[in-house]
Amino acid sequence: MIDTSTTYMGLRLKNPLVASSSPLCKDVANIRKMEDAGIAAVVLHSLFEEQINAESLELDRFLSRSTESYAESLNYFPDMTRYNIGPDAYLEHIRKAKETVKIPVIASLNGVSAGGWVRYARLMQEAGADGLELNIYLMPTDPEMTGEKVEQNYIDLIRHVMANVRIPVAVKFGPYFSSIPNFCRKVDQTGVDALVMFNRFYQPDFDIETLEVTPALSLSDTNTLLLRLHWVALLHGHLRADMAVTGGVHTVHGLIKCMLAGAKIAMSTSCFLRYGIGYGTQIVEQLKEWLEEHEYESVEQMQGSMSVKHATNAGIFERANYMRVLSSYTMPEARRL
Repeated sequence: MIDTSTTYMGLRLKNPLVASSSPLCKDVANIRKMEDAGIAAVVLHSLFEEQINAESLELDRFLSRSTESYAESLNYFPDMTRYNIGPDAYLEHIRKAKETVKIPVIASLNGVSAGGWVRYARLMQEAGADGLELNIYLMPTDPEMTGEKVEQNYIDLIRHVMANVRIPVAVKFGPYFSSIPNFCRKVDQTGVDALVMFNRFYQPDFDIETLEVTPALSLSDTNTLLLRLHWVALLHGHLRADMAVTGGVHTVHGLIKCMLAGAKIAMSTSCFLRYGIGYGTQIVEQLKEWLEEHEYESVEQMQGSMSVKHATNAGIFERANYMRVLSSYTMPEARRL
């Protein structure tokens, strides 16, 4: 019997396929479909720091004051009355999800500062969440802010959240640090249970006719996965915390690559948006077939088997791979005009 189970954040999952945080998770009916499709756990859509702070209307007043002189900048910010679904409603959503499904339900808290809003981490725990994913979306814009200060802000926020809960905590962050291994070690030393790699930073576009800033969100593609595989393979065996991959996992092949690199789970949303939630059933079945065909008895047996853990010098490995990639390109034949 092939064992597809894995552990993540101390939770035992029936397989490594997890639904990442997305609007799909706003509907309990969708979460039930995810469970029926064999998806092992779900990360709920995020509750944002701004949503919690908006209850006092301080954010609305701040935005109004700061944009009076530059009308064009108003469209950088969301309409908070429409954007805010309400912290209390989010907590109730956790309760309903837990009543509906048996798979783990992981709450998501998105913020950048160690403020009073962090108390909602404890409220999520009390609502029944099996774990918490702290999604830190911080893009420094102040030229005076050093990289060291940026990293310290992350660490302070993580520690603040960790002090408020007993349930397992994962930290989701972006890849834009001068030294990913060093930063991951700092995060690991806070005692978090998992690192989620990586957050995607979404950039708005400019409409040159209306002179407005327009949102531009595109789904990930399979090329998105490569950066995640790279760092998970390099860090496997060097961190105490589990690692999860999110971004670019569209097929069973992507999921398998994540496991071989050393991840404990692979998260996906784009494939469910493209092919439907039921696509999860196909991925799970194909995973079993691949394990049997390649004579693996379990997922845990394959995890990390293609990591850089056993390389004598990771730096030399990196340089060698870099040169191999460059030399692998084949020049196409010139087209006739």
